[in-house]
Amino acid sequence: MASVAQQVVFHPTVSQTLKLWSTTVGRDKTYRAVQYFARLLAWLLLSRGQKIEAARWNAIKNHLALGRKLMRLGKPWEHLQNAMRAAQRIDLPATETITTMGRQVAYFGYLTNDMFVWANNIKFYNLKPSTAARVNKHANRFWLAGILLSITFGLLKAGRLANEAKQLQSSVWSEKGAEVERETKLRANLAARAETRFQFIVDLLDVWIPATNLGLVTLNDGIVGMFGFVSSLMTLRQQWLAVNGKK
Repeated sequence: MASVAQQVVFHPTVSQTLKLWSTTVGRDKTYRAVQYFARLLAWLLLSRGQKIEAARWNAIKNHLALGRKLMRLGKPWEHLQNAMRAAQRIDLPATETITTMGRQVAYFGYLTNDMFVWANNIKFYNLKPSTAARVNKHANRFWLAGILLSITFGLLKAGRLANEAKQLQSSVWSEKGAEVERETKLRANLAARAETRFQFIVDLLDVWIPATNLGLVTLNDGIVGMFGFVSSLMTLRQQWLAVNGKK
């Protein structure tokens, strides 16, 4: 019995999961996955008339959303630093630099407004209902702008990487060392394109969340919950691979 318990407690998957949850990103993405799954499940239960069960999952969704806001309190400055770093880069085309800076500034605006939303929700700083609604709307506008700029950046980068790959494949390399260099560059290009496609898909799923919050589209909580859940699982898996040295 002790041997079985030891095998369960020290199973590699358990150890890898604990390693994932030891990171802030790992915990946040796990909470986000549960949050949007709860949103989806609450909608399904409510559509079947199971109001009491739906209320339970709605409570989980709301509490996780509030907890995640607390975890992001210092994150606006991280995005501001990223914007300044992007401005100093000289190895990227101007269009990619501009969209990167714009995306980071937009996320700074989103998370800064989100801090006031959190402070109002926990009654630390009381806002008038009209002011709270306006701040929340500003947060969603910045969030939407950040995702749209991320999508634009992804399209620009994907086009540039595709052209670079085409040039590398069509070039004639006579020396053996140069051929090895080309293969190395092609592998790096392929990895960069895969990473860009991954983020592009995540952005296409997430863009509907702030768009729905702003009333620009009319998607129900089930669809929004499903999109958020899938994108959360994708980013959670990426973090799992990064933390456990499988990427």
